[in-house]
Amino acid sequence: MVNIYKQILKKIKEYDEIVIARHVGPDPDAVGSEIALREIIKYNFPNKKVYAVGTGVSRFKYLGTLDKIDESKLNNALLIILDVPTFERVDSAYKPRYNYTIKIDHHPHDEVVCDLELVDTKSSSVCQLITEFIYKTKLKITSEIASILFSGIVADSDRFLLSYTTPRTLELCAKLLNDYNFELMPLYNNLYERGINEKKFEAFLINNMTITENGFGYLKITNEDIKKFGVDSSTASNMVNDFNFIKEIKVWAFSSYDEKNEQYKINMRSRGIIINEVASEFNGGGHKFACGARLKTEEEVDSLFKALDDLCKSESKE
Repeated sequence: MVNIYKQILKKIKEYDEIVIARHVGPDPDAVGSEIALREIIKYNFPNKKVYAVGTGVSRFKYLGTLDKIDESKLNNALLIILDVPTFERVDSAYKPRYNYTIKIDHHPHDEVVCDLELVDTKSSSVCQLITEFIYKTKLKITSEIASILFSGIVADSDRFLLSYTTPRTLELCAKLLNDYNFELMPLYNNLYERGINEKKFEAFLINNMTITENGFGYLKITNEDIKKFGVDSSTASNMVNDFNFIKEIKVWAFSSYDEKNEQYKINMRSRGIIINEVASEFNGGGHKFACGARLKTEEEVDSLFKALDDLCKSESKE
């Protein structure tokens, strides 16, 4: 792994224009890693033009602001995509515009999509990989950058509760805290503070979730539900990890409808049953125990939910 970090740094040094992108519908790891990497490059190479692009999410403004660019005006630019296995899910970046591409990711995927790839499925997050990158290459960062990286690691590991947390995850977080001395309380407030409407919406989710005899929990969330509680359309996605310790549930999934893109967004989680193989059969994918899918019809949603329920049933028999 050490050589790949040096290769990435070498490519960064070669290009004066660098664009950093991540997946659509981002989480703190996706936004945090692209903003942190932008600031790392700018801090170490002040003369480079570095942009972090993608649709903004108001909830994550505390991590920093994103850039809007005209890709047609780029000249001999480097593209770095983060936290996304394929270009189909990259937000606001068109591959043919770039002279060279790099991928840094922790999602399993067999297809090579970039010229240079750092993929570590054992990493808790891309923010962990970026943290590894700075320590392997001895790049300099600030306390603010360190806090962004720490936030992304905390969020994607669900406060170090998920199985993706390794001794290396904790070691890197300890190094960030020790070396850059940032405050934890504001960081956790930004990540986990919720308005009363969101807490009421969370109660609605648990009160209306269907739990099958096989241990599969699911709920179809309508746009009317979202409007009723006055929450953001991404709120359910951000809450999916909150159902991790319900005794009766082995696997759970939420569906919501994206009117703009005319598709159903599915978020899936598991307490130990591998679900990404089922997700891949339904135009989705991700980690073994945390993944998603995008479907065109409600019938497809029903089929996916049945497949997950059948999976829970088969695992129970074993």
